[in-house]
Amino acid sequence: MPRGDGTGPPRNAMGRGGRMQGSRPGAGPSGYCVCPSCGERAVHKRGVPCYEMSCPKCGKKMVRE
Repeated sequence: MPRGDGTGPPRNAMGRGGRMQGSRPGAGPSGYCVCPSCGERAVHKRGVPCYEMSCPKCGKKMVRE
């Protein structure tokens, strides 16, 4: 909890983006998964992390866009 004297953590400890934005775990239910090897994009499936999906084109593990 911030103390107000400048020695505590920042008031917005989650950063400027907040939750459900960006390319990190918990980035929300919509968006795309991208293959870092060949660039193929696939629609992100709710409840399935991109790193658990295999690329439909080359078989490598995908990452969140």
